[in-house]
Amino acid sequence: NDKADRLAIRPVAKGYDTITPGPIKRGISNVFRNLGTPNTAINQFLQGKPRQGMSDLGRFLVNSTVGLLGWFDVASRSGLPHHDEDFGQTFAVWGVGSGAFLMLPGRGPTTVRDTVGDLLDFLTNPLTLISPDRDRYIAYGVGLLDTRAQLLAVDGLISGDPYVFVRDAYLQRREFLINDGIIEDDPFFDDFDEDEDYEEEDF
Repeated sequence: NDKADRLAIRPVAKGYDTITPGPIKRGISNVFRNLGTPNTAINQFLQGKPRQGMSDLGRFLVNSTVGLLGWFDVASRSGLPHHDEDFGQTFAVWGVGSGAFLMLPGRGPTTVRDTVGDLLDFLTNPLTLISPDRDRYIAYGVGLLDTRAQLLAVDGLISGDPYVFVRDAYLQRREFLINDGIIEDDPFFDDFDEDEDYEEEDF
């Protein structure tokens, strides 16, 4: 994965990021995020959150019509915020354990639970309805390119052992999403709070 990214994927993503005007990049990102909204709504309902599910359905309807197939994120300005839910998170809410951490070729960091969830996410993505196959593959490629371009800004954050860093970052982010951003016990924040108790002269 690392070699493929360094030799091919990252250079192409950097070229795309450099030559593509900002409004075009934002529009492309909005389209793909909008395409993921039906899957988010499904998982909201499966997790027992009907209000959020209805909000996401409304968001998809608004952005797909007034927002020109999602090119413009009109829904956010109308009070319908973006949510991020998937089948991996739904399985976690249902009590399914994450299983082993995996680094899959082409997929990157994941877990056994999220790998199964990825398959269901794929099947519920409207991109699967695109025909002919060539156009569908092009759409998938553009989506992956857009995702990698968005991650260019965090490349420099990786420090120490890259594998351990990516593993820990992935697992912490998944835990954050599963809990809808609610962090109960985090050693990092506990240490931060303790530091605030020090007097200035202690430094």
